[in-house]
Amino acid sequence: MSAIRDPRPLTGEPLALDLLNTRWHREGAIHDLLTDTGGLAVWLTANGLDSFAADDATLRHTLRARDALKAAVDGPPREGAALVDAVLGHGRIRPTLTPEGPGERPEFQDPAWGPAWLAARDYLRLLATAPDRIRGCAHDTCVLHFFDTSRNGTRRWCSMATCGNRAKASRHYARTREG
Repeated sequence: MSAIRDPRPLTGEPLALDLLNTRWHREGAIHDLLTDTGGLAVWLTANGLDSFAADDATLRHTLRARDALKAAVDGPPREGAALVDAVLGHGRIRPTLTPEGPGERPEFQDPAWGPAWLAARDYLRLLATAPDRIRGCAHDTCVLHFFDTSRNGTRRWCSMATCGNRAKASRHYARTREG
């Protein structure tokens, strides 16, 4: 069986935002990678989580985490916090001591919660690192999110080549029509 290509326009963001980016807008329609376990397998593989089963339970929990993260990133903090916290309730960090020194290992009540829990935990890491750098694309129709790693923290677009270029073209078109 050959691997299915990841169709998403933006990949490689931190896990929490990459999960949000499993839903995107293209050619006037919303697309969703997580409509079935095949899409889940693509997302798991893209994020090095292919040790988890791409089954119905994992899909259900991952969708719950995506909805919770969407509420936390785009909605009122109180509502989003409770939803993310509910996902986090399905796992924990277990401190460990290895020959290399102290470590941590995630543990889950049910392995099907693993990817969902890891995405929610990653969101906490992003909040602790730089909450003001968690952004949604500034283009009107784009629903993608990114973690701004630019030096001055002024990135506005998920991709300058797509959304940034569309915005520039729209402004240019408006100026030439006025003139």
